[in-house]
Amino acid sequence: MLIVFLRAVILYALIIFAVRLMGKRQIGELQPAELVVTILMSNIATLPIEDISIPMIMGIVPIFTFVCLDVFMSQLSMRSRRLRNLFSGEARIIISDGKIDQQAMHELRYTVDDLLESLRGSSVFELSEVQLAVVETTGKISVMKKQPQDNPTRQDLNIKSQAADPSVTVISDGEISDKALSFIGRDRKWLSSVTAAAGLSTKEVFIMTADSSGKYEIIRKEPFN
Repeated sequence: MLIVFLRAVILYALIIFAVRLMGKRQIGELQPAELVVTILMSNIATLPIEDISIPMIMGIVPIFTFVCLDVFMSQLSMRSRRLRNLFSGEARIIISDGKIDQQAMHELRYTVDDLLESLRGSSVFELSEVQLAVVETTGKISVMKKQPQDNPTRQDLNIKSQAADPSVTVISDGEISDKALSFIGRDRKWLSSVTAAAGLSTKEVFIMTADSSGKYEIIRKEPFN
């Protein structure tokens, strides 16, 4: 039992490391090649756990092989559009100028229900509102509404505004993020003065966000019984 436990822990850590090497993506954002590698890795990892007679190396070597192949093919795809299209496919337009391309839907094996479900996921409930819809290589649909149905921007309303980066989390559950402080051009000295002015120590802060202008918000930790 102890052997199975140790094998599971080792392979768990190995799979996490392998997935990190492949890049941060959600399952729905994986390219076809990445999805295949992920499925194969999960299947291979179960073999040394289920059968302790199989050496661990028989699980470790294939996993790293697949990860290396995926990273290698990703590098090649970045250099060649033709290879990128071969491995990941191409985005396809299925609605253009408000008209559905039924041939493209047929080739993608995209049903009407698939289309309507994806549109609803983009907060579009009427086909008449769609100007353009593109099926991305991940299978997700990107939608552009017709101008009369689209939300107005500040520019449309002639509202002047200054572009600025959003606030970042500089303290999370009492832990300081030096990277976040550097991003907004601040340091720990500034942070200490702000928390001291609020009558708090760093460890007493649950969440603190701040932006490059120095505007901040602090949420204090609540005591628990």
